[in-house]
Amino acid sequence: MSRLATSFVLAYHGCEKSVADRAVSGEIDLLQSEKAYDWLGSGAYFWESDYERALAWAEEKVARKEYKKAAVIGAVVDLGHCLDLMVRENIQLVKSAYLAFKAEQEASELSLPENRSVNGDPDKDRVLRYLDCAVIRHLHTAIERVPEPDRKVQTFDTVRGTFSEGDPLYPGCGYLEKTHVQIAVRNSDCIKGIFYPRNSN
Repeated sequence: MSRLATSFVLAYHGCEKSVADRAVSGEIDLLQSEKAYDWLGSGAYFWESDYERALAWAEEKVARKEYKKAAVIGAVVDLGHCLDLMVRENIQLVKSAYLAFKAEQEASELSLPENRSVNGDPDKDRVLRYLDCAVIRHLHTAIERVPEPDRKVQTFDTVRGTFSEGDPLYPGCGYLEKTHVQIAVRNSDCIKGIFYPRNSN
């Protein structure tokens, strides 16, 4: 797969303050999310170049009483071998993975998972990405099943995608309030350094 992006990116991870303290001190690694609705499959999640978006996400967790105190960690991430969903050949690779996953589900007489909104409203953002997560996981698994010397596609260190989310900025607008670039880091060696940003509390 070609790489049209620079190798290193500045990224931000929203989390609980106690977890941030332990991660920045080197006591723990950032957790790899394994939720069935993760947008980019399994990995440690970051907002690319967007401290405020990471903070807002962590503050939403506080509002839902899932976190006690919001925090943001900055990170230097080497994209490594990246499944970049802004690159056409990678988009085609994911499309092929979907077709293979669909065929497997049908052969097993299983239904496909669906992307859903939190409240089931079809007109709202479908932020529970069960289908997308399953397809990305299927792609990783299919690659890993092939013995390494015979692989046509190497395993991916990171997955990167742009997501349109939220309400339009103004009537008739094509820009949405929560549009963002997200990165899922599958290979923790790609996180070259983590730190507290200077503008954090």
